Amino acid sequence: MKNPPEHLKGIFAVFLTALLWSSGGLFIKLISLTPMQISFFRCLIAALVFLIIFKSKILKLNPLALLNSFSYAIVLILFVYATKTTTAANAIFLQSTAPIYVLIFEPILTKIKYERINIITISICFIGMILFFVGELSPGDINGNFAALLAGVAFAAFFLGMKKNEGKFGEASIFYGNILVTLFCTPFIIELQTVNSSDLAMVSFLGVFQIAIPYALFNFGIKRIKAVEASIISMFEPVLNPIWVFFGYGEIPKVNAIIGGIIIISAITIKTIISALRYKN
Repeated sequence: MKNPPEHLKGIFAVFLTALLWSSGGLFIKLISLTPMQISFFRCLIAALVFLIIFKSKILKLNPLALLNSFSYAIVLILFVYATKTTTAANAIFLQSTAPIYVLIFEPILTKIKYERINIITISICFIGMILFFVGELSPGDINGNFAALLAGVAFAAFFLGMKKNEGKFGEASIFYGNILVTLFCTPFIIELQTVNSSDLAMVSFLGVFQIAIPYALFNFGIKRIKAVEASIISMFEPVLNPIWVFFGYGEIPKVNAIIGGIIIISAITIKTIISALRYKN
């Protein structure tokens, strides 16, 4: 059993991770570059920081790690696109449905029976997801919402792949995911003649403090606390993300999106706590 100081360090590390992750929505909104241009600079900088932190450890790769890096790259691009084209609340809440897809596909992959609690959780979350598509929506909202949903699916695939693969390849999957995004988005910066200092500062922040450093912190924290604790603390990200955007950008989420987000986050959190208590007993 971990001693209290180490446990508290783990809690603080995961909370700080969620806090840094939550900054993505605001900075993506404020940056004047296109989604692909943001993705290029953000991921290039993140990859360089990863190389500095983990050195040659991240260069080792196996086939599943490469597949995971593709899933992660899709998440990175779709999240930026969704945040730029719909509200930050829609983007982060819909991406946060990833655990739902894990609940759906994990039994299929592992050939285990669906638990009643999982079916109930999935049903409740789908009700929450429907609320994001209710009411008057612009084409941008619809495209952004679907992109965020697909980001959630890709994130679930990434999670399942990381869980199945050897732990030593985790950093490599993140590193090569950022490299893949950088390569894919390279054509989109050819037309870019200059980048103003403000945009450069913000994409640098995203690369260093919204991708690279948080992953290192999460890797530190998850070794010192239980997975259920990390899952619940991580829920601070979708809660804080639209709050920062509201205060820093003035974007107000639609009421139905807020209700849908509350339903999704509450269902996932309650299910996580119940499963943890059941496992403990």
